[in-house]
Amino acid sequence: MHIAVCVKQVPDASDVKIDKATGTMVREGVPSILNPFDAYAVEEAVSLKEKHAGKVTAVTMGPPQAAEVLKHVVAMGVDEVMLLSDRAFAGADTWATSYTLGLGLKKLEALDLVICGKQAIDGDTAQVGPGIAENLGVPFVAYVRKVVEVKDGSMKVERLIEDGYEVVEVMLPAVITVVKEINSPRMPSLKGKMKAKGLVIAPQDAAALGAEAGNIGLAGSPTKVVKVFTPPPKGKREKIEGTPAEQAAKVIDRLVELKVF
Repeated sequence: MHIAVCVKQVPDASDVKIDKATGTMVREGVPSILNPFDAYAVEEAVSLKEKHAGKVTAVTMGPPQAAEVLKHVVAMGVDEVMLLSDRAFAGADTWATSYTLGLGLKKLEALDLVICGKQAIDGDTAQVGPGIAENLGVPFVAYVRKVVEVKDGSMKVERLIEDGYEVVEVMLPAVITVVKEINSPRMPSLKGKMKAKGLVIAPQDAAALGAEAGNIGLAGSPTKVVKVFTPPPKGKREKIEGTPAEQAAKVIDRLVELKVF
């Protein structure tokens, strides 16, 4: 069984910066981490490999330093990696990102399943997973909380919905996005760290993928960020000071005055 897992290097949520001129996220000089939701995707991919045999290939699109994320997931148990890196990819929205990742995934042989985290914490769109499925022309299931079984070219999963879950059977190959309820990601192993340390990753650019210039990067993105700003505070505000006990008493007094009770 050949499983691909799509991962993303994202800025540390505590230090997010936006380029006001372009409306895109500033990544240079900002600490980066593995997108937390992708850790669950990696764990599920490696667990399925251990149950059904085969291999896991991690794919990411990003600047050269995104190779560090690939080394991290190799330490978690991923077998092979693919880095899609070209300045022409910069500024891509979810449509252009899905297109580019789709091209990379099409280069993988005998692919049975693609797993993504439900969303990335820097964009929170949850659009890349379904976009990849559309580009690959395969079925898609979102918010998977459990893989029930994999057999005979199909898989059965539990899909999280608002008031519970539903059981879905899908033919393979397919793309799924997973939620954090699906597992507990493992820590990188010492053996994995040693393998990752010696890993040499050769990036693939737009030419290697055969990408059309009009479909990649900022130029190929149909959605544009026109303006980025912090909304001004609205409504009446009152600052309550004092010790915690004094603040609590003042809050109760105000609520009584407002006839909340």
